[in-house]
Amino acid sequence: MTTTEAPPKNEYRQTPLKRVLGLLRNTWRGLTSMRTALVLLFLLALAAMPGALLPQRNLNAVKTDEYIAAHGWWGELLDRTQFFEVYGSVWFSAIYILLMVSLIGCLAPRSFEYAKAMRAKPVLTPRKLSRMPHHVSTTTDRTPETVMKDTHALLKGWRRVEREEADGSRSISAERGYLRETGNLVFHFGMLGLIIFFALGKMFGYEGQVIVQADNSPWCNSGILGYDTFNAGLRVDGTDLNAFCIRLKDFEARYTESGQANYYHSNMEYQSGEDLKTGAWKPYGLEVNSPLRTAGDRVYLLNFGYSPKFTVTFPDGTVRTNITPWRPADEPTKLSEGATKIDQPGITDPIERRTRQLAITGLLAPTAFLHGNVLTSSRPEANKPAVAVDIYRGDLGLDAGRGQSIFQIDQSLVEDGRLKKLTRQNLDQGQETVLDDGTKVRFDGVQEWVAIQVSHDPVQGWVLVCAVAMLIGLAGSLLVKRRRVWVRVTPAREGETGTVIEVAGLARTDQAGYGEEFQRISDKLVQGQRGN
Repeated sequence: MTTTEAPPKNEYRQTPLKRVLGLLRNTWRGLTSMRTALVLLFLLALAAMPGALLPQRNLNAVKTDEYIAAHGWWGELLDRTQFFEVYGSVWFSAIYILLMVSLIGCLAPRSFEYAKAMRAKPVLTPRKLSRMPHHVSTTTDRTPETVMKDTHALLKGWRRVEREEADGSRSISAERGYLRETGNLVFHFGMLGLIIFFALGKMFGYEGQVIVQADNSPWCNSGILGYDTFNAGLRVDGTDLNAFCIRLKDFEARYTESGQANYYHSNMEYQSGEDLKTGAWKPYGLEVNSPLRTAGDRVYLLNFGYSPKFTVTFPDGTVRTNITPWRPADEPTKLSEGATKIDQPGITDPIERRTRQLAITGLLAPTAFLHGNVLTSSRPEANKPAVAVDIYRGDLGLDAGRGQSIFQIDQSLVEDGRLKKLTRQNLDQGQETVLDDGTKVRFDGVQEWVAIQVSHDPVQGWVLVCAVAMLIGLAGSLLVKRRRVWVRVTPAREGETGTVIEVAGLARTDQAGYGEEFQRISDKLVQGQRGN
């Protein structure tokens, strides 16, 4: 009796390098599978939900800080985990990059396989066609040559190949529906392109909002300091924006009987390119759904509001007129709130100047009426403008070296006494009030301001192309049916008459309707008809 010596214990052990390579290979296979791509796509949609449900710091930093303060430890936890900066967070970027890698790794081998399949000939005719889901066999008086010629004419447009078999039979293998896989690949490549170009748009695009007075004053896209809010792409520093200028000549709004706005329009002029050198202006009618496209940017009309006009006459006779935008506190009626801040002219001493600054704050009603003693507005049109204002004098904090809202004063300055309230008044258009030192403050009416948005996306056209490609590819992958047809023609054997025709079909996809198509093909072939 012989015994087999056991192999050494280390003979079947993998080296550390092989284990690492095996782990990397299996990880790559799992990452590039279509199932993983679908899971990552779902996770990306799930990860984008907080960006829609929670305030985002790059869009509204004030509202974000208010949310964090109102929710305590929960708000701080969300802030630490980047839920208020979703689209720039580490975890969202990781899902985004993994999805892109997964799609590339999944589509590359499929593309090579598809290219091979397109060059390959249709498969051989099976030996037993009767085993196919669709099968017809009959005998005809036509010669084999005639039957083959009729078959080629009938299957025009199919990829087909004719072969001669060992027993003297002749067969045709035909396939159709390759555009199904083409549509599938086009859809997924369109999705990949959409992801890539969307990322490029976030890197090299920018978006900013600014309030522009509708009084023919020019505004130029010269830098981020010209904007009220500005969202820059990762590769945009705001110093090299596309150069153009606009000026709004007027603004028109129309309303329904209930006061709902149904039409915004502003006659404007713009200049870009060579016009900046020559000083020529081009007219354009800016509307909500009709943005101005110039210098690679798009200018949108977002909203409008009113700027009260105050004229202040100081005791020495100097006059200051100020028009400052006030923001709507009630959008349907355009009841607005804000603050107009004025420096008294002629004072050179900085300490004295900080004790003589004026602030006019309160409410502006375009169509005013009093509800008791409270000023309110009945409609958004400026039919009867009036203001209810508090007037302060003192230090407005304009020289403090930090930014402050143009719509309100710093209440801490009021609390510590550096800014004192002088009077509270309701003023109709043309009325004035006199302060304790003889300064006169007159309300002269209102003027419209328009909120515009400037957007720059250098790959917007490519995003549209990819989206259209996805729709076309999806339609092709859903509507096109992959199917095969085999025809075998066997000459009559010795002692027999006629030619035996066998027709078989196979649907490569679970699509209804192929049985009817196969029946039409087989009937025409049996009857000797040509053409589909």
